[in-house]
Order: sequence, then structure tokens, then C-alpha cells
Amino acid sequence: MDEYRKLLAGKIRRHAESGFDVSPDSLNPVLFDFQKHCVQRMLKLGRGAIFSGCGSGKTNMQLEWARQTVYHTGKRVLILAPLSVSKQTVGEGEKFGYEVTEAGETAKNRSGLFITNYEQLGHVDPADYSGVVLDESGILKNFTGKYKNLLIKMFKDTPYRLCCTATPAPNDLNEIGNHSEFLGILDSRDMRSKWFVREEGMNNYRLKSHAKQDFYGWIASWAIMFSNPADIGFEKTGKNYILPPLEITELRTATEAQPGLLFPRGAVNATGFNAELRKTRVERLELAAKTANSAEGQVIIWIAQNGEGDMLRRLLPEAKEVKGSDPVETKEAVLSDFAGGKFKILISKTSICGFGMNFQNCGTQIFASPDFSFEKFYQAVRRSHRFGRKETVNIYLIIADTMENVKLTVERKQKTFDEMTGEMNLNVNVSRYGLLSDYEYGEYRTADMLLMKGDACIEIKRIPDGSVDLIIFSPPFSSLFTYSNYIHDMGNNESHEAFFEQYAFLLKELYRILRPGRLMCCHTKDLGVYKNSSGYTGMYDFTGEHTKAVLAENFKLHSKVTVWTDPVLEMQRTKTQRLLYKTATSDSSYAGTGMAEYVTVFRKWEGDEAEWQPVNHINKQNFPIEVWQKWASPVWMDIRRTDVLNGREGTDTGDEKHIAPLQLEVIHRLVNLWSNPGETVFTPFLGIGSEAYQALKDGRKAAGCELKDSYFKVAVRNCQKAVESKNQMELFAGDY
Repeated sequence: MDEYRKLLAGKIRRHAESGFDVSPDSLNPVLFDFQKHCVQRMLKLGRGAIFSGCGSGKTNMQLEWARQTVYHTGKRVLILAPLSVSKQTVGEGEKFGYEVTEAGETAKNRSGLFITNYEQLGHVDPADYSGVVLDESGILKNFTGKYKNLLIKMFKDTPYRLCCTATPAPNDLNEIGNHSEFLGILDSRDMRSKWFVREEGMNNYRLKSHAKQDFYGWIASWAIMFSNPADIGFEKTGKNYILPPLEITELRTATEAQPGLLFPRGAVNATGFNAELRKTRVERLELAAKTANSAEGQVIIWIAQNGEGDMLRRLLPEAKEVKGSDPVETKEAVLSDFAGGKFKILISKTSICGFGMNFQNCGTQIFASPDFSFEKFYQAVRRSHRFGRKETVNIYLIIADTMENVKLTVERKQKTFDEMTGEMNLNVNVSRYGLLSDYEYGEYRTADMLLMKGDACIEIKRIPDGSVDLIIFSPPFSSLFTYSNYIHDMGNNESHEAFFEQYAFLLKELYRILRPGRLMCCHTKDLGVYKNSSGYTGMYDFTGEHTKAVLAENFKLHSKVTVWTDPVLEMQRTKTQRLLYKTATSDSSYAGTGMAEYVTVFRKWEGDEAEWQPVNHINKQNFPIEVWQKWASPVWMDIRRTDVLNGREGTDTGDEKHIAPLQLEVIHRLVNLWSNPGETVFTPFLGIGSEAYQALKDGRKAAGCELKDSYFKVAVRNCQKAVESKNQMELFAGDY
């Protein structure tokens, strides 16, 4: 037991510090107190992230982090920045005593600070650098998966890594996985599996309520987040960090109704958005030009289509546009001139200039083509709405009356983002969060059942040797899901290897409590493998690895049943690319089959076989041969997916549904094939009580263990219902 508790203690998820200590006196004196704190913390970690508000001095913090890393390693450190930000960073460095050189201008054998744009990543050799900084790292989300994965792959062996951005991904909490993956802490898919539940849609995830504490504690182990320095304890300094007033004004344009309609339609979806932009172009852009001409000071006009820029430049001849097709040198020159106040009106797309630049001298932004992306809107606004500006920032949203839902969508996401930011600021920077290391044991006992609340590896010690006649369960599918916030939860493991290490403790106990000659039935399925986390697409043979683990504990393989699953339903539920018809018709080498489920049966082959107690209740009267022929099939095709206990009551508020409960008909067959009436059926993962419920209905005794509090309560109720149902049937049968 001491070894098991040692294993549990090692599961506390905290990012291992791999950096070095520096004294505050060795840091650049131009840094404020909170900035020194952040730099010290990130240097100590070696790999970490600073998520701080625009204008909080991220440039100075990352420059000091880079300078200290150069001094410590005697090698080079690279800063990757959005377009034109590199020149701003070089300028900022000169003001505060940092020498920053553009990466292409120097020989490889020179140490120091170097910088280049993300667009120039192909010219970078990561082996030349001991450290790397991602400036405005939230831009990771805007790159294609291929580009993002290249960035992660290139710097996976770089010992010192720092991410800096205003927020990891506004309104999309699970995208913090991009940063975690780049930093080599935990890949984004594993993060989503452990702490999030998928809603309807491909990439729509929600944080599980029971996972909140552990999730925020995990973030706090490698990141610092704040909107104001006061959020991390620097209240006095925080009084000087006040954002300027922000005024958002909606300007409406009228469009003609379509034939047969009295009024224009007020809603457009993302698919028809570009077409609607073209229909309303003239009205929107004329209003944008009029608004820009009447504004005082500098103006940015954000557009969505290339043709819009052409029209605006005709309406505003003095304006300058930055386009994606412009040479890098041209883009940098125009943006530097605008930042320096050399011309009044800049036209561009948020995807080109909406990240990283400091345009705090610009007091007016016009969104001529507002879309559904709140992140782009948020980042673009923050180019002007920053600490350091005193005057009001005026934002104008030009909305066609056919695009009302675009505005409503942005407002809804703004509200969600405000809630998320407050939650993150409140929770990330405290230390009380993390996995729960203690639980309160609970028990429900009658003449027919023993249900225990707690860690099965620990509480199974209460079960005598050789006292269980049949074991049935679905194990956690390795580290795929997190079911609870207890450290004992086998789903709370970082890898398949860690899962099986903990699982081995349970298997030893299951072997001990099982009667010699009797069977253990394990319900499993294989798992998908995804390119963004593993470098290839395919399957993980969890069932095969599970079988190896069980056999390693002296069990003998008895038989195996394949439970057929509907690939159409699987595709609808998981949205996996391998089952999409379009995958088969584009490159069928990427198309795959659905994933069946399995019941693998093992025997405890121990002692004198002649002394084994037989299972001998089956006869021709209670078990017709046609039933045997169906049950003896290696593939069960007739199992209804919906034949499960209702797990709705076992979920916490905002929690996930009970994942993959075992169908009652499967349990019924296993119980009746391999146990006698009145014998004991045990499950170490009670869940909401499926195995125990069906065993009781089939005239057996039930024993089991469940760690999660809410599941345990529902399991007790379900087992009580099973006993009531069985008693009623016996009473009814007695009347005849």
C-alpha cells in the first residue's frame, strides 16, 4: 500500500521547473516590480507563459527573459513576432538597453538576442538557439494546423521557451492547449480529453465542472495571467494601470429587400457571409469612408475582402493599405510609418495587422466588415485600447440590416469572454487548486449488496480472498477521460503507461478476491490516434494492451466477444475524419472502419481444478439451444446502444454524461453464462451501478466500488430500484 500511495503522490500535475534562479538585483532596473516577478518566475520554470493585458510591458519582460537566458547559456535566443512587430521590438530594446538583431543579419556563431517574423520561420534553424520567445503567441490559433505543428516540432528540443500574449485565446478556453503543447507540457488533445467535454460540433468543448480546480491548478504551475498587476498581488502598481475609455458605436446601413419579401432578412450564417458582404459592399464602405474623414486623429479601417480595400482607396486616396500579397519589407515600412504617425488612415485585415502592433496613438477603429470571429475583433481593438493611452478609443461597427446576428454573436462571445477572463484571473494565480488527495469513505450494505465509495485499489482490501464469483467492469479507457477531480482516478494519468502502472495495483487485488477457476469480464474498446498529438492518424490498440496487462497478473485468456457498433452513429457522435464519406471519396487511404467494443474474458487458473465450484445452473428448460447459439457467437450484433441505465442524475452541473456505460443486455448475458444464482458479482468501477443493478435483477449478490461522489449516490438508488423490481416480479409470479 505504501507503493500505491507513493504512486498517487507522484500524480500531482505540476509543471517541473527546468530553469534557473536570478536575483531581483540582476534584472534590468527599468522593469516594474510585477514585471520582475514575472521574469523571475518564467526563468525559474524554464518553459512557461505570460498572459497579460495589452500595454503591461510584455516586450520588456520577454527581452529581459531572453537577455538572462543568453547570459546563462552563453548562446543565442530567438524572438518570433508578428509582421512588423520585430522592428517595434528592436526599437523598444534600444530605448531600454537591449541589443536585438534581426536573425538574418548575423553569423551563427554569435550569441545574443535575435528576432524574426513568423513568416520567416522557414529560414530558422532551431539548433542555433538555446531559447525561443513567441511574441503574441495567441497568433498560433490563426495559423494552419500544419504550420502550428511545424512550430511545435521545430522547438520541441529547445530547452528554454516563453509564450507571451494578452490572452491565450479569447472566448476559447481549451485553446490554451496550443501553448501547453508548444511548451512541451501536455499536448492539446490530452488536455481536452482530461478536462473538457465535447458539445455538439467538431471543436466545441466545455470545461467539466469537476475538473475546474485541477485544470486551473495545472495552468498556474506554468503560466501567469493578469489583466492588471493587482491581479497578481501588486495592488499599488496596479493603480497606475488603468485602461482608457472605450466607446463602441454601431452604425447601420439599409439594404433592399429581396423580391417577395417586405423586409430584408436579418440573419446570415457563416457560409453565406462573404456573399452578403459583396451584396452590401457599397453601402458599408461609403459609410466607413465618411466616418473616417470626419474622425480626428489616426484611423484604422478593418476589412474582410480584397475588393473592399480597392474601393476604399478610391474613396480615400490618402489612405494606405497593407495587403497579404505585399512584400514583407513593404508591409513593415507602412506599419512602422503608421505607428509613427506619418499618415492618417490605414486599411487592412485583422488577420494581417490585428496582432502584436502597438497603435495606441490611433484613437479610431472602423470595422467595415465585422464577422463572427470575436478573437480577431478583440485583438484588433487592443492595438489601440492599451495601457499607456489616456484618450478615449472609438470603435465603429458598420452593420448591414441583413447581418444583425453577426453583432449578436460578437456580443454573446464578449459576455462569455468577460466571464472567462474574470474566472482565469481569479483562479490561475492561486495555489489552492489541484487534484483532491483525500476522500471520505462511504458504504451502502444490505444482505444482497455491498457498495463502497472510494478508491477501488484501496477499498478492495475489505473484500476477503476468493470470495467473489464473477467480476464484470469497464475500465477507464486509459488516460482518455477524467471522471473526477480525485488524484486516485485512473483517468487522471498523463499517459497510457502511467495508467497501466496504476491499473496493475488493482489487477493484483482482483486476482486475489476472485474464486479459483472463475472468470473476469472486461469491456474495452480501442482508441483513435490523431496527427496533431501523435504525428500520425490511426488507432491505439487499448484492448490489446489491456489484455497484456491482465495476463501479466497471472490471469489466463478465456474468450473474447466483439460487440458490434454502428459506424454511422459513431461518425455523428465523434465527427472523426476516418468515417466521413468525403474522406473515402478524396483519399480512401485515410478512411477507416468503425471501432467495435469488446468483452475479453479471463480465468483465474489456480489450485486444484477438481475443487473448482462449477457454474451449473443452465439447463434445457431455462436456456434453449437457440439462445446458446446466439450467445456463443464471437460477434454480438443485436446489442442496442441505448440499453443502458440513465446516467443523467450522475452528472454534476455542467458535467459530462456518464461515458460509455456498459449495455444491460451484455451484463445480463455475462452474469447468466458465468455465475450461479445467489453468487456474488463484483465491479471495481461501479459508475452509476450498471453491473450491480443487472446482477441484482438476475438474482445475484452485488459488490462494487466507485470513487466519484455523484455516481455513487446514483448507483445506490439504481441498485435499490433493482431489488424492488426483482421483489415485485417474484411477488407477481407467486400469485399464479
